[in-house]
Amino acid sequence: MADETVGIVGAGIVGLATAREIALSRPGTRVVVFEKEKEVSLHQTGHNSGVVHAGIYYKPGSLKADLTVRGVSLLREYCADRELPYREIGKLVVAVREDELGRMNDLYERARNNHVPDLRKISRAEIREIEPNAGGFAALHSPRTAITDYPAIARAFAKDVVDSGGEVRLGFPVTSLTNVPGGIEVASGQERVRVDRLILCAGLQSDVVAGLAQDKREPRIVPFRGEYMLLRPERTNLVRGLIYPVPDPRYPFLGVHFTPRVDGSVEVGPNAVLAMAREGYTRTRVSPRDLLGLAAYPGAWKMAAQHWRTGIKEYRGSFFATAFMKDAKLYVPGVSVRDVVRGGAGVRAQALDRDGTLVDDFRIHQVGRVTAVRNAPSPAATASMAIAEHIVEAVFRNPAEI
Repeated sequence: MADETVGIVGAGIVGLATAREIALSRPGTRVVVFEKEKEVSLHQTGHNSGVVHAGIYYKPGSLKADLTVRGVSLLREYCADRELPYREIGKLVVAVREDELGRMNDLYERARNNHVPDLRKISRAEIREIEPNAGGFAALHSPRTAITDYPAIARAFAKDVVDSGGEVRLGFPVTSLTNVPGGIEVASGQERVRVDRLILCAGLQSDVVAGLAQDKREPRIVPFRGEYMLLRPERTNLVRGLIYPVPDPRYPFLGVHFTPRVDGSVEVGPNAVLAMAREGYTRTRVSPRDLLGLAAYPGAWKMAAQHWRTGIKEYRGSFFATAFMKDAKLYVPGVSVRDVVRGGAGVRAQALDRDGTLVDDFRIHQVGRVTAVRNAPSPAATASMAIAEHIVEAVFRNPAEI
């Protein structure tokens, strides 16, 4: 249908990539992005570590696997075209204990099935050639893994939307969604905008906003804060590229790792602690409303019963730098607490099912004329342009007649 209006809730990188895809691929369609903040990409996108993931970790055939591999090529091309930072500095996934070798080999087979380019297994000696200060028995080396600047990419996406005739409405917190004949009315207080279709990319608020559209209650969002240390400038030469642990398959988190940034800094982290607010970027940020919502959800208690020991360990690292750096030293033995200072933090919008399962794959629901992105954690930034293609194809393939 030409000359229709599509609304996007959320001006993070996924929402803006989706708005851009519609604006460029659907001539005659007007796009309006609604964002509660005064700037784009202030939340998950703005706190991203900047890694362009190659597709090593994800279950073959999953949306994460398929869209990440596609997303990397799109993002690389876009950054080259717009002269945005994109540096292939490589990644080591390091086994520091012999009992991790089986999981590392499983990860290698998974990555091969996902067609991760140029990935290889390497020995202890080869680790030292690539990262002279790294520890470990063996590793996977992904030389094509890159770093970039996701907030800059998001701002470029927003400019593309506006240059194509679309609109990015900042300071527009969505307070209600109402079905009207042939469309949806998006309200922020007394201000109302009618759209023909609506796509929800609300990140940390995704379940709340989806509820306004009468989507199912599950999954719920649980906010996990990831805190970072920063290597002191004179110690950034300890690492050349990305150094990661072999991940624990019980969790969707990748563990404490070393991450060079495009600005020359090097992050160590993150941990994963339950935040006391959806936008709880500091320990002192507490939202009674968010905590009550979490406490009322059965899935939260089931998750806590399964993972409380890990939770205690993560909180210990949050408060004590020595505990935080204990794991980091396994991968770079020469690093110490004296080499780091406290860095920033991000909050991951982790979807949780009612049975206490941490949702791993991307999850997207359709409710009439509304498409709701209900789970899009890392590597969503890497995959953002491919997620946008996937959403747009689904939205316009399945016209919702109400």
